[in-house]
Amino acid sequence: MADYFEIIAVEKYLRMSPRKVRLVVDLVRGKGVEEALGLLKMTPKEAARAVEKAVNSAAANATQNYGLSREDLYITKIHADEGPTLKRMKAGARGRYKPILKRGAHITVGVAERKAEES
Repeated sequence: MADYFEIIAVEKYLRMSPRKVRLVVDLVRGKGVEEALGLLKMTPKEAARAVEKAVNSAAANATQNYGLSREDLYITKIHADEGPTLKRMKAGARGRYKPILKRGAHITVGVAERKAEES
């Protein structure tokens, strides 16, 4: 079992491909919350806004519900899973149709407080 207390926030039903979200998620994994939010503000991808919202939510849960300091928080786990896929169709040649898959995603963020190093 882990030796830290983890607070989790989930951003669900994003209308964005999980593959595109994972590109942004990989940038902030393991970083401090303030550093991650600064990095996400400067990232020019649409998925960065959704990841930023999820990280803010996890940090707010930690400070409001558990009284942890925002400066000491870091991202312990973050991942983008596949959400529901909307299946649409587009007319194709010779009376056929071509499927269009509009993918969705769920983002899960876990934060914990960094322990001070004892000497």
